[in-house]
Formats: sequence, structure tokens, C-alpha cells
Amino acid sequence: MNSLDQLRRALDPRSIALIGASENPNKVGGRPLLYLRRWGYRGRIFPINPNRAEVQGVAAYPDLASLPEAPDLAIVMVAGDGAAQAVEACARRGVKLAICMASGFGETGAEGVKAERAMVAAARAHGMRLVGPNSQGLVNFGTGTVASFSTMFLEAPPEDGPVAIISQSGAMSAVPYGLLRARGIGVRHCHATGNDADVTVAELARAVIEDEGVRLMLLYLEAIPDAAMLADLARRAQEREVPIVALKTGRTAAGQRAAKSHTGALANEDRTVDAFFRQHGIWRARDMAGLVSAAEMYLKGWRPAGRRLVAISNSGASCVMAADLASELGLPLAVFAEATRRDLARVLPGFATTANPIDITAALLSNSRLFGAILPIVARDPAADLFLIAIPVAGQGYDVDAFARDTAEFAALTGKPVAVAAPQALVADRFRAAGIPTFSGETEAVLALDQLARHWALLRRPAPPKPPHLAVALPPGEGRFLNEAESLALIAAHGLPVVPHRLCRSEREARIAFRDLGSPVAVKACSADVPHKSELGLVALNLVSEEAVVQAFAAQLAKLEAIGAAPDGIIVAAMAEGRREFVLGARLDPVFGPVVMIGDGGKYVEALPDIELLLPPFSEAEARDAIGRLRIAPILEGVRGEPPVDVDALAHAAWRLGALVAAAKGRIASLDLNPVLVGSAGQGVVILDALVERAAP
Repeated sequence: MNSLDQLRRALDPRSIALIGASENPNKVGGRPLLYLRRWGYRGRIFPINPNRAEVQGVAAYPDLASLPEAPDLAIVMVAGDGAAQAVEACARRGVKLAICMASGFGETGAEGVKAERAMVAAARAHGMRLVGPNSQGLVNFGTGTVASFSTMFLEAPPEDGPVAIISQSGAMSAVPYGLLRARGIGVRHCHATGNDADVTVAELARAVIEDEGVRLMLLYLEAIPDAAMLADLARRAQEREVPIVALKTGRTAAGQRAAKSHTGALANEDRTVDAFFRQHGIWRARDMAGLVSAAEMYLKGWRPAGRRLVAISNSGASCVMAADLASELGLPLAVFAEATRRDLARVLPGFATTANPIDITAALLSNSRLFGAILPIVARDPAADLFLIAIPVAGQGYDVDAFARDTAEFAALTGKPVAVAAPQALVADRFRAAGIPTFSGETEAVLALDQLARHWALLRRPAPPKPPHLAVALPPGEGRFLNEAESLALIAAHGLPVVPHRLCRSEREARIAFRDLGSPVAVKACSADVPHKSELGLVALNLVSEEAVVQAFAAQLAKLEAIGAAPDGIIVAAMAEGRREFVLGARLDPVFGPVVMIGDGGKYVEALPDIELLLPPFSEAEARDAIGRLRIAPILEGVRGEPPVDVDALAHAAWRLGALVAAAKGRIASLDLNPVLVGSAGQGVVILDALVERAAP
């Protein structure tokens, strides 16, 4: 039985042992037994308590050895050293998976980490998998396997449904569960992995995604220790058309420190997480409310074809607010065809608007059929992708039931996403009863529509083409850095455009280089011992005579000698022209592998960073999209009569860089191309400097 099969068996076990079972259902040791009996677990239950003949009316056993069989699942509810001993006993007894609820391990520091690793090693030595420690438990309401002590299941009684929640944190599995249940949404899986010492959120989610009843997956992550498993989960979820929404905390340095103290997590650089999620079609929520806010939209099965919004309201103010928010989010308001406006004019009173947003005005009070008449008209318009219906005020005299019926019929007929904004509970309840996603205000409704449209656009992106097969040969040597000449030669060999230059080892060679390259030139010291030259005065620019070149050559050799750096020569390079400086770079992330950076360049690059990250393999189109997300993107299109910058050439260079670092197979730790000079459209790019860092053996 492989690991995923073990996990699936643990979510539908034939038998469960409860180590440390308590008679008191309000204690950690008593709650799982109460839940298993209350919510329909059909397998055998073995409470283990050496001091009782039965626990909560179920025959108890003194220890694991006394059980009539090796259980599929064991819940370890004892603390401290007893937990570690119980885990090892489970492994020896042949248990397939154990949940360790005890805390005081990897989240507490070095000694706790050591004890946690020993616990995992003991489990793995006998083929057992471990969830936790510091786990609140695993829950599958589809099978009645409620192996958890969460109080939330008493506060919000369960209902089996299409949502799976997998979380490192126990509380952050219970909170989205409670929010969903309050909205009448059923939840099937609600798992908390704790410290992720063995079974991680990604691995457990990979097992859960095979459940055909799951149609939406929500993840809470404090670290991503196994990016390959998370990528495989995303691939399988896309095959099943199950959207994944993830809340990954630790966005800031303070958050990363808190995550480490909470679960012993190792923080991932946040921009890299964004890039990874984008690459694999995972929507990243910013907070817990955002994790669940669009759940109803996903569960309707809508697949929006585009992002053009239609807003309809009986309030002009709601129309204005919807238009403002749509503009901020980049949701274009659909421009109706002339035929659509003509048909609307026949239905709406003369003082209502037939443009988008549609303000029905107070005429809705006297004619409750207006919604039913308007919706089929706008549905026929090819520019309409998403629909917002805002009813800020309604009540006595309004036929709200008719509004809800008409909206539900429209949604069923067209298959187009509809969100209702209705702050009045009476109005909202009618729409929810009709199966329409309903929100308290325009902001929440428009954000949910925007998320749905953006996420499905992300999921529909074509897979990037396979990168070209490259053989990357680093020059011999064991030094940490290649010198500049070696770095430029490496990237040039893989199709990246570098500035014309010569590596000179004598004044004569420097003179010849100047004559060949033409005036003006730059003169730069070349030494693997000095990766950053400008700060040491080892770069001279705009030299226009042989004598100036020779003087710079001698001065830079003297400086290298003075600082004890081995001279590899002096570079004489042409002075290139272009429109704007950019920076391209790559680094080897210990979790995600190669990561490519595209950013604005110049001397303020570190003080005012404006960068985007991509994970190879990616396409040139994805690189162009990344450039379009830079804050400077609007000026790259050309402003005040300037021609546009050659974004296509920059995107091509980024794609080439991604192919190179991927083909290096972990031998390049970082690669810095700065500055990258980009010309106007059609003029291309030229790389003026490069620095390659070898990965440690």
C-alpha cells in the first residue's frame, strides 16, 4: 500500500483506536469518541484506557497489544513522553496512520524538533504515517470519521457537502468550516495536520482530491515544505476541475516569525509563493474571509468566458459604487449593443438608464416584473460575462420572491455568473433560498465575481511549451562566482544578447579592443574575487581615447592588487544605448527550485523595488504578463509621444534565462543580469553585466 492509499484508508478506516480515551466528552480524550458515535462512523472503535472497563459506554482495552486487530487509524491523546511512546507502539502494532494531538514538539524549539524527528523516524521504521504532532485531528463527514476534538462541530452541526478544508492550524480549519456552515454550505473534509512533521497539508490534500464528492478545496498553509506534492495536487485538481483557494500566511517578516513559533514552519519568500500559486492555478486569498468569500460562486459550477460586468440596481448610488469598484479591479463594464439598448428602452421607464450600469430606479416598486423583463435582454448581449444585481432597499410592496425567481431562472438558462448584493436580511434570505450567491454589499459581490473570473482565466491558461533542450557547461573551477567574462560567455552561449566586449590581459589588447569596438567604451576589472565592482571604483565609463583606456587598464589592475584580488583581466566593452534599464535575475530556491526575476532597473532598484517573479517553465506570453504587472508598466507602452519599449524582446530574454537556469539542474545558485538595456519596440535588448554564482556542492 503506497502513502496516498494509506491516507485514503485513514479517511475511511475500518477500525480506530483511541489512546487516552476519556469518559468526559468535553476533554480532548473524550471528544473524538463522542463524535464518532454521534455522526455515523460505521467501523470498530477501540477506546484504550488502562483504568476503565468501558469508556462512554464502549468496551475499553488496557493497551494496543490487547486489541483483537491492528487498527487502520489511531488517535494519540496523551501528552509529553507518553505521546512519543504511544506513537512508537502504534507503529509496532501495525497501525497504518496515527494522529498525534499532543503539543510541545517542533513548535517549541530545538529540543522539540529533535523529539519530533525521533517520533517520525519511529513511525516510518514500521511503515506507519503520522499526522501531527500538535494536530486537532482529521474529519471526513462523508464516512463519519470525525477524529477531532474541535468544539466547532458542536457549535455548527455538520452537514456533508462538496467542500474540503485542509489546514496546518486546527483553529484555521474550524473557522472556515464555521463560516461555510453559517451560510448553509456543507463540508465533507475538515483536516488539521499540525506541525506537518510527516504528513503535510499538500500530501493529505492530494489524497482528498480523489474524493469525487469534493468540488472545492480550501487550504491554510504556514509553510510549503513539499512544493512538488503541492504542484501534483494542483495538476490533479485541474484534471477534476476542482478549484483550489489557499491562504498562505507569513507574508511579512513578522508573520514569518509568528508562523515559525506556531508550527515550526520554515517561511517561504512571499513573492515566490505568489509566483508558484499563479503557475499552478491556485487562487491566493489574503485573509480568512477571502478564503471562503467566493465559495458559492465556485460551487454553482460557473465558468465565466470573460470579465465584462453588467450591474443592475434600483439605486443609482449602487450603480456608481459598482462602477467604481469594477474600475479599480480592472473589470470592464460591458458596452451594450445598440439592439440591447433599444430593447431595454421598450421595457424600462423613460427616466431609467439603458446604459451599463442599469439604474431601474424606484420603478421597481410599482413593477416587480422589471427584473424578469430586463435579464433576458442583457443575457443576449455578447458583451455580458458577469452580472451584479444590487438591491440596497426593498421590503413591503416589493415582490422580492419574484425578483429571486427571475434571477434564478436567468442564471439557470444562461449559465452566467450572478451575484446579488442585498444588505437586508429578508431580501438576502429570499435570494439565497433560490440558490443565488448573495452578499451584504456591492464590494463583496463584485470581489467574488472578479475572483471567479480571474481564477478560471488562470486555470484555462495553456501549458507553457517545453523549454529547449540545453546542455549547460560551467567553466572549470570551484570558486563561488564566475568572473564577468565567464558569466557573459555563458549566457551568450544560450541565446541571451550581451554587449560587445573583449577580455584584455595587456595594454596592447586593450588598445586593439578600443579600436575594434569604437568610441566610447567602458573599462571594467574582471576578477572572480570581486563580484561587485562599482563600489570599489573598478568601473570606468565613456572613455573616448586609447590613452584613457590604457590608463584605466593600469589603474584597475593596481586596485585589484591592492585589495588582494586575483586579476582575470580587464574588460573593454562598447557603451550601449537604450530607452530604459531593467534587471533580470534568477536564484535557486530550496523549496521551489529555479525562480526568475524581472524588474525595473537603474540606481534605485534596491530602494524602490518593482519586480515580478516567474517559475520555469514559463512561456514568453507569461513573461509579458509579468512585465505588465510591474508598477512602471503603463509608461512602457509609450507616453507623451514616446514610442513603446521593446517588451517582447525583454520577455524573450526572460524566457531564455528561465530555460538556462532550469537546464542547469541546480548547479547555478544565482544569476544576476544588471543592467539590461531595453530599446524602443523592435530595437531589442542588450545585457551590460552578468554575474553567475555556482551552487554549493
